Amino acid sequence: MSKVKEPDLKELISNLPEHPGVYKYFSGENILIYVGKAKNLKKRVSSYFTKTYTDRKTARLVSQIHHIEFTLVDNEYDALLLENSLIKQHQPRYNINLKDDKSYPYLIITSERYPKIYPTRRRIADKGNYYGPFASVRMMKALLELFKKVFTFRSCNLALSEDNIRKQKFKVCLEFHLGNCKGPCVGLQDEKEYLLEIEQARQIIKGKTGPAKQYFKDKMLEHAAALEFEQAQKAKVKLELIENWQSHSVVVNPDMEDLDVFAMSSQEEDVYINFLAISEGSISQTHTFEFKKKLDETDAELVGHAIVLAKEIFDSKAKELISNVVLDFDIPGVQTHVPQRGEKKKLLDLALKNVLYYKKEKITRAIEAQSDNRTDRILNKMKSDLRLDRLPKRIECFDNSNIQGTNPVSAMVCFIDAAPAKKEYRHFNVKTVVGPDDFATMFEVVSRRYKRQLEENQPLPDLILIDGGKGQLSSACDALKSLGLYGTIPIVGIAKRLEELYYPEDPYPLHLDKKSETLRVLQRARDEAHRFGITFHRSKRSKASLKTALESVKGLGNKSVEFIYKRFQSLTQIRESEHREEIEKELGKARADALFHFLAQGYRPTEQPTESEES
Repeated sequence: MSKVKEPDLKELISNLPEHPGVYKYFSGENILIYVGKAKNLKKRVSSYFTKTYTDRKTARLVSQIHHIEFTLVDNEYDALLLENSLIKQHQPRYNINLKDDKSYPYLIITSERYPKIYPTRRRIADKGNYYGPFASVRMMKALLELFKKVFTFRSCNLALSEDNIRKQKFKVCLEFHLGNCKGPCVGLQDEKEYLLEIEQARQIIKGKTGPAKQYFKDKMLEHAAALEFEQAQKAKVKLELIENWQSHSVVVNPDMEDLDVFAMSSQEEDVYINFLAISEGSISQTHTFEFKKKLDETDAELVGHAIVLAKEIFDSKAKELISNVVLDFDIPGVQTHVPQRGEKKKLLDLALKNVLYYKKEKITRAIEAQSDNRTDRILNKMKSDLRLDRLPKRIECFDNSNIQGTNPVSAMVCFIDAAPAKKEYRHFNVKTVVGPDDFATMFEVVSRRYKRQLEENQPLPDLILIDGGKGQLSSACDALKSLGLYGTIPIVGIAKRLEELYYPEDPYPLHLDKKSETLRVLQRARDEAHRFGITFHRSKRSKASLKTALESVKGLGNKSVEFIYKRFQSLTQIRESEHREEIEKELGKARADALFHFLAQGYRPTEQPTESEES
């Protein structure tokens, strides 16, 4: 290792060797601030001091370089390995973050007599052979589930030495009676046979199902030749389970050599690289690495770091590697290329699809997080604008609907965190008010709503919004007073014409800015209550028209009319041919004929005006 110091960095850089290696930049406080690799140290390092950087981060890095250290290596891939190791060890300020805080699970095949297989996140020396790690816990669990169906490995912690078994120190457990274990603890399973099955499981974990399939195929033929058809059938079922397992993983081509696939996609500073490990033509591992650019790292450099991490974490031994990025370095013993067509191009497209999906999900989650922050901001703004004591997390808005005094109904909509909560919406059929009395209607529905909420111990709103001016607001306040709730729940009325906000016992309305987010939320709640109420009103009016029409059909009694009224929304719906059989079954053929004859006469219910609908 050599060191280059001030006072004249440029002069000394000119003497750097033109050889592969790793360079380290230190600040004046002797802090390592950057590690890089180079195919040619002299060219790469000198480029930092001859370019004019528009990137502020790189310019800042160069301004902070006090002295340089470098290490020579045999080739650029060795430089990449050393660079990767140093970055993870020192985490320099201007390098990408290569820490992987995840603790990936492994499968261990213990080294004891009659080995066990189970998952673990801790590697303990001499305890057994570890396989993995598994990027997907679900895939690992599916593998263990396959082993449970195909093999009969023990799960107990007994010390199954020959001496202990011979002395009959143990008894079979429930797993033996369930058929999940053959009882090696009492000498019912031959150790050689047990180890043969362990070996098949070992190969499957490695992604090689061929040896296990051949093992059970031989077993099946052996039992069939000995006329042991029941045993042959069991071996056949296990063979099919393994084949089915392989078919459920993404099979590319069973004859394809093992290879690694890397697909990269980036967005500004965020970099995503998907890794697929292909073993025996199937995907055996998949993982997406995520980096953040610190300087102007090239795509090849970023993919290079992902390759080193994948080989380190997943112990990849593939002799071929494909990527959507042209690598500017060679990996000893590994062929690298960018496929343009064929099955390998399809694999690369699959990896790219994975990484694009991962990136989309990441962006969506970030937007949702921002949305949560936006919700908090809006609620705090509403609290301030409306002079509330608490955040209006739950707002309930009331509106009345009627047409020239007919079929009066009311609607209540609920907004939670400034957004509609449609499952909380409620309709009200006005029961005690006769004629178009908006004030009395408001008193009734507000009373009914909160009386029931109190009786059922349901949540009360943080704000009540009344669609209307002083009169409707006053009626709603009287309703709250009758329940002892007045003063405990903030209530405000919103008048349509000037979008004024009225408070109880305040003669002057509040005028919010027309672009105010608070006003937008209140307007949206008011409009939603109006829409919901009008929809219910039209439905009720249509049902009333239907009942009137049915009562004029000769041959239909009250029960028949009631059935049709409850079952159908309109005469138009009854006319549909698919309902005739249902109606005949319920009413009988004679009544059904009378109904459809009536409809055939061209009856249309009298339309009631819709233009003059009021709320």
